[in-house]
Amino acid sequence: MDSKLQIISGIWRGKKLFLPHGARPTQNMARAALFNMMTAGLWPDGDLMVWDAFAGSGAFGIECLSRYPECHVVFTDVAPHTVRRNLANLCIDARARLIGADAMTRIAEIVPTANVIFVDPPYADPDTGAAFVRRVGRVANAGTILIWEQEASSPRIPDGDTWDTLRDKTYGRARFLILRRRA
Repeated sequence: MDSKLQIISGIWRGKKLFLPHGARPTQNMARAALFNMMTAGLWPDGDLMVWDAFAGSGAFGIECLSRYPECHVVFTDVAPHTVRRNLANLCIDARARLIGADAMTRIAEIVPTANVIFVDPPYADPDTGAAFVRRVGRVANAGTILIWEQEASSPRIPDGDTWDTLRDKTYGRARFLILRRRA
């Protein structure tokens, strides 16, 4: 495997991940910075239920599983074979659920149980992320954390009546918004 994408920390630290064809993965340094921001008191208390929407390689959700032993992750992607391959390569099963579907069609099913949602839709369609965040805001529980990765050159702003912006950081081409659902 010639991928440079790897798990940064936890029990699978250093393990390489397969990438989907034509992928634009979040760079290791940007992902490390994101997790450093999240460890600064932004993770929800209690059980961690993560939704890695538009999963691609599944790197974000797998990083959560690697770092947090009590974490459970739901992965959704329209082409789930790469996530499936990465989960199998690391022998992850009991704490992960993979759904081969468009994340937009699973909002009502997954959002009520998730307390952290990572959304990294295709950069080529920035409106998809905005539509997703709007729809998630309608059903998310108060306190739900949403991490929205978007292209820095095409920034989108979340609804200020629904979401509080906790962090807004840019790393190269990637902009991360860390949002909390208002009560």
